[in-house]
Amino acid sequence: LSSWLRQKMKTLLVLCVVCTLVVLSASVTAEQKLKNCNEVRAAYSSKGFNVNDVPNKGVNGAPLKVCPQGFSCCTVEMEEKLSQQSHTEIKAPVSRLSTNLQSTFKQKHDHFDNFFRELLKNAEVSLHNMFVRTYGMMYVQNAELFKNFFEALTRYYVSGSAAVNLDSMLSDFWADLLERMFRLVNVQYEFSDAYMECVSRHTEQLQPFGDVPRKLRIQLTRAFVAARTFVRGLALMPEVVNRVSTVSASPSCVRAAMKMLYCPYCSGQVALKPCQNYCLNVMRGCLANQADLDTEWNNFLDAMLSLAERLEGPFNFESVMDPIDVKISEAIMNMQENSMQVSQKVFQGCGMPKPSMAFRSTRSVKETSFTGRFRPYSPDARPTTAAGTSLDRLTNDVKKKLKHAKKFWSTLPETVCAGERIAPGDECWNGTAKSRYESVVIGNGLANQVSNPDVDVDITKPDIMIRSQIAVLKEMTSWLKAAHSGNDISVENDEEASGGEESGSGCDSPSCDSNEDIYFSTPPNPGKPRVNLVHSNTSAGVASQGSMALALCGLILALLAPHLR
Repeated sequence: LSSWLRQKMKTLLVLCVVCTLVVLSASVTAEQKLKNCNEVRAAYSSKGFNVNDVPNKGVNGAPLKVCPQGFSCCTVEMEEKLSQQSHTEIKAPVSRLSTNLQSTFKQKHDHFDNFFRELLKNAEVSLHNMFVRTYGMMYVQNAELFKNFFEALTRYYVSGSAAVNLDSMLSDFWADLLERMFRLVNVQYEFSDAYMECVSRHTEQLQPFGDVPRKLRIQLTRAFVAARTFVRGLALMPEVVNRVSTVSASPSCVRAAMKMLYCPYCSGQVALKPCQNYCLNVMRGCLANQADLDTEWNNFLDAMLSLAERLEGPFNFESVMDPIDVKISEAIMNMQENSMQVSQKVFQGCGMPKPSMAFRSTRSVKETSFTGRFRPYSPDARPTTAAGTSLDRLTNDVKKKLKHAKKFWSTLPETVCAGERIAPGDECWNGTAKSRYESVVIGNGLANQVSNPDVDVDITKPDIMIRSQIAVLKEMTSWLKAAHSGNDISVENDEEASGGEESGSGCDSPSCDSNEDIYFSTPPNPGKPRVNLVHSNTSAGVASQGSMALALCGLILALLAPHLR
């Protein structure tokens, strides 16, 4: 038995020695690779940096400020340049997403704005053509009344109640039209200005145009408030995205990005990508303030979607403007048909006017009266307006885009930390080595960053710019909800309604450079280094494993020595 035990122990010793030699061999190979920094030089050069910055072989990494300080292919100067590169690289995907969002809704704003303006112009042209055919010179002589009417509507669409009081404008229009028509149907009389003021005071009691003015006022108010508020909402979206995308990255964010993206270079693992959860924690720390915009952003989008439903239904701008010429002509015909009764009531209330000295014959009445009639309005007979589209098509399209834009800010980290930017499973960089990332993924928003293991975020200092945009969105949401009920509560100066011009900063250190925008326009994609994947750990790590193996063998030899004698 003693002989058998000795044999087994000798075999175990042989295996131990072989294991040690293998580990030491791997350690030597890894150290040789790290001593030879050729792969790092190629990858560093592909980023546009001077290859002469990279040492030919590994150096002492003790001076490094971010990356592990063992034997390294990085210098302090390289670390600084790679920090700037990492800053650019975390901005690039967010910048691209933000630019796409801005472009989408800038385009939608232009489509709606051009459509509404063209509807207004088409309605004016249609009324002019119809009235010229129907009323001839009687219309031409009074055309400025209708021209002014459409100019006022256009000003109201552009600037709202700050430029035009819609109720007063409509009241003045009908009063002016009544005065002109009253003179035309009573050409045999002369009317002083004081007499016509008396007629205007009785307009509501007389209702010379029937119920058309009341209905048209309600329809125009709702349609215009909904249209102009919706267009203002579409214009606000790119403005908010643009302002939020100018917020600066904090130094701690840049540091974390450098550690995540380029510290593998220093250990010679140039193709190693970050673990997904590691990337999520870094990006949620860097985008903490932006995530806080999400709640009010989603409320705003919900209000836009609700108002879009109104535009398709009872507040449809197109269905109000398209037949407006027919509606006004219907009012004129009501006045014609009731002219005798209206005149009698006026004469009773304001007194009998003096006969006109210029009146010559009964024929003059026929030559100077409105005699036109219109065929009924048929929507099918009208051409499709605004470059071949319709309001229904526009709203259907924009609703899809609005729904897609929800949760944009809170999902940015997930969008960035996907695809080729990260490595799945355990074959990834966890911040210190090629291994599984063990930390818990923290939540979105500033308050959750108190426990972020990878980015130091000062949760007591919310970004000023983002807080101002939260207030802007909240205000715009209240306008949209009011417009949904047919009310216009927009401020007098819409040009200033999009928020302040302060320049916010997410910096949590006085050393933060305020000129560095966290998202500029997307830079060119940096060239992908053509290098082979390095599977070995750093030489320091492998050498450590070799030392452990030798120590273990020494212990085994010490324990077995008495039995081998």
